Amino acid sequence: MRDPQPGGAAPGGRTPTPALRAVTVFCGARHGADPAYAAAAAALGGALARRDVTLVYGAGSVGLMGVVADAVLAAGGRVVGVIPEALAGREILRPGLTETHVVPSMHARKALMAERADAFVALPGGLGTLDELVEIITWAQLGIHAAPVGLLEVNGFWRPFRSLLDALVADGFVPAPTRDALLVADDPDTLLDALAGAAPPARSPVPAPPPAP
Repeated sequence: MRDPQPGGAAPGGRTPTPALRAVTVFCGARHGADPAYAAAAAALGGALARRDVTLVYGAGSVGLMGVVADAVLAAGGRVVGVIPEALAGREILRPGLTETHVVPSMHARKALMAERADAFVALPGGLGTLDELVEIITWAQLGIHAAPVGLLEVNGFWRPFRSLLDALVADGFVPAPTRDALLVADDPDTLLDALAGAAPPARSPVPAPPPAP
């Protein structure tokens, strides 16, 4: 896992990030116990809007999903929401998005969010966030997509996940390049700068079959 170095600010604020037209953000449908989580979501939303980068997310109005979308829209940015029919009521579909896509399943949601993304960012969240994050890392490992993936670190939230990845590498279940391609930063602009300049994730070689008896 790489810890990006801070990038420099242009006079008068951030400049647009041409390499990133749209970033898919995975995050919780709850706010979490630490107020810093919502503050980080709002900061990421503001950074995306300043850079003229479209937010692609789960279309909900609750939890950190609502916070990041509200921040982008409040700053004049664009937001694409994707939500399955079954969750449109539970996650409370946010009105007023630039685009809203109601899809038939979670599989369709993930596929469309991946299709629209130039990069992926995970904020703190629960099992759904972990599911989306691990799947998109796996897709990169398999060569299904070539978009960089980053974690916005907030008060050590991702430390246990990063330790688990280290253990999986040590035990031979995850190739080191897969772990090393995951970008981590505690500042949204630093993370977005790194994602914009990242090389495509390394594709994992197919394991060799065991020798014949």
